[in-house]
Amino acid sequence: MRFPENLKKSGTIGFVAPSFGCTTEPYKSAFANAQKKWKEMGYQLDLGPNCYADHGIGISAAPEECGKELTEYYVSEKNDCLISCGGGELMCEDLDYVDFEKIRKAPAKWYLGYSDNTHFTYLLPTLCDTAAVYGPCASDFGMEPWHKSVVDAFGVLTGEVRTVRGYEGWERDDAKGRSEENPYLPYQITEPRVLRRFPDADSAFEGRLIGGCLDCLVNILGTKYDGTVDFVEKYKEDGFVWFLEACDLNVFAIRRAIWQMEHAGWFQYVKGFLIGRPLQFGQKFGELDQYRAVTDLLGKYNVPIVMDLDIGHLHPAMPLIVGSYAKVAVEGNEIEIKMECR
Repeated sequence: MRFPENLKKSGTIGFVAPSFGCTTEPYKSAFANAQKKWKEMGYQLDLGPNCYADHGIGISAAPEECGKELTEYYVSEKNDCLISCGGGELMCEDLDYVDFEKIRKAPAKWYLGYSDNTHFTYLLPTLCDTAAVYGPCASDFGMEPWHKSVVDAFGVLTGEVRTVRGYEGWERDDAKGRSEENPYLPYQITEPRVLRRFPDADSAFEGRLIGGCLDCLVNILGTKYDGTVDFVEKYKEDGFVWFLEACDLNVFAIRRAIWQMEHAGWFQYVKGFLIGRPLQFGQKFGELDQYRAVTDLLGKYNVPIVMDLDIGHLHPAMPLIVGSYAKVAVEGNEIEIKMECR
């Protein structure tokens, strides 16, 4: 596994928009404030041509433009790391225009993003044997002040953070958060973090960390971009810690996605599962809720399943190094994830 060099003081942060760009409020103003903050911290900035583009369908620009931007900015010597402008809907269409061979041969650099960015944060390790960071997109760095999770995410890029822990509470999807009138508002924490553990016991497990947004992962599955089985065979001696979270999927769709991934052989050599709060939190159809959607199928592996974690769309979220070797400790309502770049 290739691990990038850490972002140095006065280094250059690059920005790309392979999914949505920062064209509407509050994202445009928040991104501008983030740039201001980074400049005050002494960093240089390198913005891709699609950062403010809005002529794409479900992404910033045409797939050809997005794929070209992502490739060129990843292999460029003009920036030291990349942060995605945002998530979106159809980043999958970029993949036909991303030169993974060129990226595989280029020096590794950190790429940070989540949600639709799974189409790159997952493919970097599984296709290019290169670590990536699943964490906040660019506009989140425009909040005042930075939430601890945002501080952690930037710390992963600089190398100062390799251990993350759960945060005190979380923000519901219907919280009155950032708006056009208040674009710098931090996360509106109203809900206590309560871990759900299956089985309900303290646990410690370790393995190579892999995963992302279920909506995107099941989209990749079975395509020519799916190198998962070869990847898990390559690192089978390490075992795997899978982290998963869902955006648009309802509880039935989550269960179908888990079933499909299982039957594709993705969960071989698994040591534990880390499941983020789904965006459709609390949804229930009959006897099926967000917990049984996962545990009914994954319970057969007889490994710890930890749910309602700070991962994904209901902020805050722990930044995770995809491809790192993770040591996970769960004690009561607390979790600690130590990520080793090896």
